[in-house]
Amino acid sequence: MTAERDILDRAAELRTETGVIGRMRADASARAVVVREGRLRIDGDTVLRVGVDEVGDAEWALLGRDRDGSPLLLASVPPLTDSIDSAPPETWLGLRDAGGALDPHETDLFVTAIALAAWLRDARFCPSCGSAIALQQAGWSRRCESCATDHFPRTDPAVIVAVESPDGERLLLGANANWGGRMHSCFAGFVEAGESLEDTVRREIAEEAGVRLRDIRYRSSQAWPYPRSLMLGFRAVAVDEDSRPDGEEIISVRWLTRDEIGTALAGEGPVGLPGPASIARRLIAEWYEERPASDPEGGSGAP
Repeated sequence: MTAERDILDRAAELRTETGVIGRMRADASARAVVVREGRLRIDGDTVLRVGVDEVGDAEWALLGRDRDGSPLLLASVPPLTDSIDSAPPETWLGLRDAGGALDPHETDLFVTAIALAAWLRDARFCPSCGSAIALQQAGWSRRCESCATDHFPRTDPAVIVAVESPDGERLLLGANANWGGRMHSCFAGFVEAGESLEDTVRREIAEEAGVRLRDIRYRSSQAWPYPRSLMLGFRAVAVDEDSRPDGEEIISVRWLTRDEIGTALAGEGPVGLPGPASIARRLIAEWYEERPASDPEGGSGAP
């Protein structure tokens, strides 16, 4: 889960160049990714790029260089804009809808565009003095001249944890109250002030499922721009199998066998799992595909 990925070239060295957005908007080779209300458009398995002159009213930022080296800009457009309405097979999609169809490079572009557009939309005034703040660094910072402070896109750390039974044979998943009871996933929560990541893992699982943990291990991370999270994925082992839902955020917890997880990964059975775009899905699939110590033949294998 830690292999090198094909990611977006963000061209950060260009952000301090005077007039870089205007110059790139005038470049005939430049393309724009248009974001509206946390969604953008997909054409098949690719984030849709459009000509800069096709975009109407927008706030602009530099995304970087495209795969062919051409300039790539973000156009954050207001709701109900007249700019470029979608047409089949193009659709306005969020990350849950589209992430599973995209390769790592396109996913990185998708997430970066959504996250930066949200910050451009929400961070228009200085949180210290309330003054309007101007864009700098090609859309990657804002400057408040009234109190001489700089502001940058914010990322909130959150943990997400796959909890296995003491014998490694089952995985504990929970159903959030907002999901209607069928879908089960890993447990997650935001890091609180003064907490380490490991302390957050222990607290969240104790609060949501009543489970004590040992052998907490970091696995991987995922940017989740709704609104600005960085999901830090962990594996942990339960001290025992005593568990209970908190009854508010989590309405059900279940210890699922490897066969039950395999059935759910195949889209069958009574339990639904998160979609392929999520780190929760990856953590679950990683556990499923491992050979448990008690199964020298390697279990039931991948779906």
